Order: sequence, then structure tokens, then C-alpha cells
Amino acid sequence: MNTTLMDHATDTIAVGSKSFATAAKLFDPATRRSVLMLYAWCRYCDDVIDGQELGFNVTPVDSTLPEQRLAMLKNQTLRAWEGAEMSAPAFAAFQEVALGHNIPLQLAYDHLDGFAMDVRETHYETFEDTLQYCYRVAGVVGLMMARVMGVRDEAVLDRACDLGLAFQLTNIARDIVEDARVGRCYLPAQWLAEEGIPADALESAEMRPQLAKLAYRLVAEAEPYYASARAGLAGLPLRSAWAIASAHGVYREIGIKVSAAGPRAWDRRQGTSAIEKSGLLLKGAGLALTSRFATPAPRPAGLWQRPR
Repeated sequence: MNTTLMDHATDTIAVGSKSFATAAKLFDPATRRSVLMLYAWCRYCDDVIDGQELGFNVTPVDSTLPEQRLAMLKNQTLRAWEGAEMSAPAFAAFQEVALGHNIPLQLAYDHLDGFAMDVRETHYETFEDTLQYCYRVAGVVGLMMARVMGVRDEAVLDRACDLGLAFQLTNIARDIVEDARVGRCYLPAQWLAEEGIPADALESAEMRPQLAKLAYRLVAEAEPYYASARAGLAGLPLRSAWAIASAHGVYREIGIKVSAAGPRAWDRRQGTSAIEKSGLLLKGAGLALTSRFATPAPRPAGLWQRPR
């Protein structure tokens, strides 16, 4: 077993997602390794497209254009999936997970297409357009993670995708202003028009009351996806159900805090404290246990349906 890869993946998630890093400790060792390996590849691809860092040693990104970086990511991902020898840690990690858990190449490509949407500065006119983006950057990650946990049932995979959508809607609400500072907006243009918010004024303090309404709306839209995902816990092994239920609770709590903070939601980055995380881990354990005996509720009508 490559312990160097595991150390790299562990460091990556500790820096990249404190919320998910806590929940990831609850997986059984084999599943946790694969989850962290997959996360390391996702994080690396995101960083490359954003021009932040490359690989182990935080080597500065060169001057290649984002489209060229995206092409490199697709090429290296394909080579890893085909079983070529990989020296780059992120692609070696992806190879281990993809070949070990039969991850369809299309899911990896769909994820990279989400980064392509950032590169091409995609315009999101409707909420449906925003959900398409959420699917690529987070829904497909839910699908890949579920496969790592042994899920092959399409109905359970739907729930895993729903959790990814819920997570990303929460992230968008939390990061509206931060994203605007780097020229990105995932809010539907129709929503902005309804509130009279110019697309170039998202950073403006005067717009915070209107932004708060849209953040509240995003968080509300995430709720049925969180509910659907919670009903999918029954289809996961017990320890995986505990980890996912805990992550579910932590991210949902962030959305609740964004809504409660109103116009002050972006004065500081919304998150959960160590004490709050501990409570949510305990609550997650209860949800995982009760899921063993509950009959899953039907998937709520009207939810966005992933392509199959």
C-alpha cells in the first residue's frame, strides 16, 4: 500500500475541506482511503483550473491557458483510467480508486466538464442551468463516492447525486461574495433580475439585503435534496452511512447559518465549530442506526434528475 499517496490525500482534505475531513474519519479504513484518494484528484483538478497549485509541492502553475490545463487534466485522467503508469500523485490516486471501484470514465469527464464551465465563464440564466453546474462539480462526486462505498443500485445513486447537489447549493449560497471577487456567479440571472441586482454588483455592500433573499432561496431549494439524500442512508454500509449522515448535517447547518445571518452572512465565512461538529457526528450516528430499520421515503417529486 502506498502510504505516501495516503499522506498526500489526508493533507489535501485537511486543507481543502475541514467540514468533510471530519466526517471522512468515520469511514472504515479501506473506504476512507478510497474516499480521500478521490477527493485528492478532485481538489487537484479544481486547483489546476483556478491556477492555484500543482501536485505535492505547491509548484506554481505555469502560464498555460485554462483551456490547455483542462485538456491536460482530461488526457491524464484518461491515461490513469486506462492503467498507464502515473507519477503525479493526484492521478495515481485517481487510478487506484477508478480501477479498484470500477468508476465509469464518463463520471470523471462530467466532473471535469464542471471545471470547463468555470473556464468558459458559463452564464446561468435559470435555476435549471445552475443545477446542471451543481451536477457536474458535486453531483457526480456523490455518484463516484457512492460507488466507492459499494453502491450500484440506481435508486441509491440518485440519492447520492442529490446530496452532492444539496452540498453545492449550500456552497454557492455561502460563497456568493467570495465567488464574485474572482468574477464568478452561479446565481440564476432570472433571480438576479427579480431582485434588481446587477451582475457586476454582487460585491456591493448595498446589495447585501437582496443577496440575502437569494441565499435564503438557494438554501430552501437545497432542502428537498437533503431530504432525499437522508433517505438514501439505508442503502449504505453502516459506517459509510454514519460518515455521510454527519457530512449531511454539517453542510446543512452551514446553509441554516447563511439563512439566519441574512445580509451579514458574508461578513465572515460561515462554518461549524468543533463543538457543533461533535454534536452533528452524534446525530449522524443516530440517523445511520435508525436507517437500518426505516423504510426509505420515495424520492420527492420534481427534483432534478441526473442523466443515466
